[in-house]
Parts: sequence; structure tokens; C-alpha cells
Amino acid sequence: MTSKRVLVVEDDNAIRRGVCDAVAFAGYDVIEAGDGASGLDLALSPDIDLVLLDILMPRKDGLTVLKELRAVRPSVPVIFLTARGEEEDRVRGLRLGADDYVVKPFSADELMARVEAVLRRSAERPQPVRTLTIAGRVVDFERRELTLPSGERSTLSQREAEVLVYLAANRGRAISRDELLARVWGIDPRGVQSRTVDMAIARLREQLRDDPAEPRVIVTVRAKGYMLALEESPAGAEQGR
Repeated sequence: MTSKRVLVVEDDNAIRRGVCDAVAFAGYDVIEAGDGASGLDLALSPDIDLVLLDILMPRKDGLTVLKELRAVRPSVPVIFLTARGEEEDRVRGLRLGADDYVVKPFSADELMARVEAVLRRSAERPQPVRTLTIAGRVVDFERRELTLPSGERSTLSQREAEVLVYLAANRGRAISRDELLARVWGIDPRGVQSRTVDMAIARLREQLRDDPAEPRVIVTVRAKGYMLALEESPAGAEQGR
């Protein structure tokens, strides 16, 4: 199994050395940078699996690095290393898409517990999907634009796009209604009627001109949920509502 590669971006030499040692001791590959601009250059590499990012740094502060990194690599996990008095910056960082933060001074055990938890969560996170082509339909998720085989174009709603992009990121796997409620709607599926999902799928099929009696794009898998079809409808799929 290939070791995960962690980038440590911290301008304080002593703190950076301690963090790098803790990460390396835990079995990860480590790369380091002493300022925000150098850190951003390294973080843009697809070889980086997680970034430990200080906030107050020369050349580029951590919030700027995070914002620019998210524009190019929206799914790479980032943990902020922050001082006790930087609560406002921590909140801004979380809103910009940071996955977690650790307050200085911190122990090696606390740091690595956060690293392992964030890496576990990121492994479950579907990879971003920007375009989808299936059964003659083309979807541009950035524009939420659907182009049908006839050339007709329409715009998907935000929720329709979110459902479809989740199915696309998990293409070939049946997704339960509960999983869709939790991951797309962001709500606890307990006590929520599954018709919420069924109605959204029905609207999507209508947009996609996907015959509900014999769907070619979003199929229903008996007792499991919904699945974005491969080019051929998979075995075990129930062609129906």
C-alpha cells in the first residue's frame, strides 16, 4: 500500500520540524514548506494527500492559500494549525473549506488523531465530477447545463445537479435513499420519508428524458436504491420507477 503524502506548511522552523517528525514517525511521507507561496505550489501537486497549513505566514497567509488551493483541488483535505487567539480566522477557514484545525500548542498524539480522522473521511468523499456523458446526454456540472441527444439544452436545479453528481461520482454502485439523504441533502435519514428522494429522481428523469418505464440513465436497483447506469443496464437492475 502506498504511503499517504502529507505537506506541512509552517513558517516557524521549530514547529515545522516537530510536526514533520510526528507525521514521519506515524508512517507518512512528508514534504515541507516555510511560507505560503511555496506551500501553495507544492499543495497543487496531485501527489499531496493532505495539507497541514499554518495561518499567519509570509508571502501568502493560510486563508489565501486555502482559497486558491480549493479553486484547483477542491477535495484535498486541509487541517489548519492555528494559535489560540485566531478564532475568527479558524471560522473563516472552515467556511472556506478547511476540514479541521488544531490549536497550538498541540501534542503529537492529538495532531495525528486529527490527521487520521480527516484522511478517513476524505477516503469516503466522492471525487469531483465536472462533466458526464451517458446515453447521448451531456451534463456540464459547473454550468448545471444538460444537453440532450436532440441538441436541446436546459438548466438543472442545484439539487438535481447535486443528486446527479453524487450518482456520477459513484457510477456503477447502487446508492440507497438514506445515503442520498445524508450525503446530498445533509440530513439525518431517520424519520424522513424516502419519497423526498423518489420525487427528486422523478424530476431528474424528466429532465433527462429518461423513460421511467425503461430508464437508461438512472436505474432502480431492487431493494438497494438508485444507480447511474453504465452504457449497458447492469444485471440486477429493475427497469422501473
